[in-house]
Amino acid sequence: MLKSLSVIVPIYNEEINIPVILPPIIAFCKDKGWKLILVNDGSEDKSKEILQSYDNEDFVLIINHKVNRGYGGAIKSGIFAAETDYCVTIDADGQHVLEDIEKLYFRIHETNADMILGSRRGLKSANILRRIGKGLIRLFARMMMPLKVYDLNSGMRIFDTKLGKKVAHLSPDGMSFSDTFTLIFVSFKYLVLEEKISIRDRLAGESKVKLNTAFETVLEILNIMVLFNPLRIFLPLSILFFIFGFIWSIHILLKGEGISIGASFLMIMGVLFFSLGFISEQITQIRKKS
Repeated sequence: MLKSLSVIVPIYNEEINIPVILPPIIAFCKDKGWKLILVNDGSEDKSKEILQSYDNEDFVLIINHKVNRGYGGAIKSGIFAAETDYCVTIDADGQHVLEDIEKLYFRIHETNADMILGSRRGLKSANILRRIGKGLIRLFARMMMPLKVYDLNSGMRIFDTKLGKKVAHLSPDGMSFSDTFTLIFVSFKYLVLEEKISIRDRLAGESKVKLNTAFETVLEILNIMVLFNPLRIFLPLSILFFIFGFIWSIHILLKGEGISIGASFLMIMGVLFFSLGFISEQITQIRKKS
């Protein structure tokens, strides 16, 4: 028997899209017997008023934020409100195909995975700068940790609700939530797989993803690495500083003049980074076992 599912839809200033995309989603969830969680993230337009007209079904839960918390904040509210075995997230811009939800739903049962990402690999991106930015973020993430998945920041994903609740608080409230949430699952050694999905053009409005989202994502990746695998950061820095200090000092040593202050400083920094990484690693191991 298949386990239950909650469909989480974060909504922010989507008054034009709601009347178009929501009725099919409601009908689809009702037909499948799924829970639908709509999170109005402090919209400044008429999204809240429009959503109230759909608050007449027992399988529909509407959550209203008084202020805008961000994309990640909206999804986290949906995760913590979910009472089903699995959660799936989709966007409120009409880009996701409802049949793909069912595809992810069956795939996670077949594979017993902890998360299935809806992969857009191979689909042409409308914005070349965004495509380049995503590529650089993927490259940076792969440098930081072993990573087998491609579409880190896909808005459509299905995951185990218990695991989602366990790690959601570690993820940011902003648009970098998707990448970070995925990397946290990977860091915890949960099974993360991908399934190809289709993408439509956005119905109306503008994407909430901005240029600063890329910088936020890079910072969050570093934060996750320091939190879960600090030696991956501090050990290379330690070696780098020590090598530079040694290279700086070698010509002075050959002259028999001792070690310069600059070289000593660099080598001491190398030792400090190693010590900091080692202590952080011990704290990380204690936290993972607690």
